[in-house]
Amino acid sequence: MRLGRRRCRPEPVQSAQAEVVGVALRESLEGLYREYSRSGAIEDPVECVRVYPGPADREIAGFIAAGLSFGRVASIMASVRAALAPMGASPAAFVRRFDVRRDAGPFRPLVHRWVRGRDIVALLVILRQMLETAGSVEQFFLDGDDASAQDVGAALESFCARARAMDVSAIYGRRAGRPGVHAFFPPPSAGSACKRLNLYLRWMVRHDGIDLGAWTRVAPARLIVPLDVHVIRVGRCLGLTEYASPGWRMAASITASLRGIDPADPVKYDFALCHLGMRGLCGFRTAAADSRCPLRGACQPRARTRRRSRRPSCPR
Repeated sequence: MRLGRRRCRPEPVQSAQAEVVGVALRESLEGLYREYSRSGAIEDPVECVRVYPGPADREIAGFIAAGLSFGRVASIMASVRAALAPMGASPAAFVRRFDVRRDAGPFRPLVHRWVRGRDIVALLVILRQMLETAGSVEQFFLDGDDASAQDVGAALESFCARARAMDVSAIYGRRAGRPGVHAFFPPPSAGSACKRLNLYLRWMVRHDGIDLGAWTRVAPARLIVPLDVHVIRVGRCLGLTEYASPGWRMAASITASLRGIDPADPVKYDFALCHLGMRGLCGFRTAAADSRCPLRGACQPRARTRRRSRRPSCPR
């Protein structure tokens, strides 16, 4: 199916009914948040970062872990641990003194789906340059940020552009057209949902039983939800977005809906929504509907039926 940028047209809801649905959704999400937002409750790559006590090490380890967070959880965890192991007790100190000729060897055999060992080596070179120029990844991010902006979209655009401009010719040669390391820095202007970058920001900025709070100068209210297949399904089931195609617009749309529930911390529910989907409890387009879903009553999923049209369907 080819999905364009066509928007769904949800059926109108009376204001009183909408208010009741909104209250039910808020209560359901808060309950889900309390259940899931506990360290160690579910296997997640952030646990590989939590073992480092200091913020400097967490922001380096966190970028690598978030950058590799795609695919099966078991595969992600194995790849993250393999990438962090050569860095020893302090990933930040390792990156600051990283030398390609001396230190790249243990990383070159690593493979995580389309990411190759040399891409991780190039990422370490870029992170080293961030630390050299700004002192920390947080400050490098802030150098392109406007704290008055509603969200971090423009800051991510600047962050990615400046990271992509860094010299990685020692790894790819001077004629490399599209270095593989650029996959770690997809700009929002290209339509990307920037899932892994937004995941990284969630870990760094928020502070609770899951997120690490290693950064202190970015407001949680400005974060964008890390958009993955599970958040898309649950988000559409709950009517949090009118977009049918994944991308930055859908991520911003879901975040805007969650901001209506918690303006100061809209992505607090992301971890719970994602793992709700991962555990197969969402009834979006299944015959079971929401019979097993903890959010039942707050959504109206439709059972899967024979598709008669190529037009994208609209969740209700």
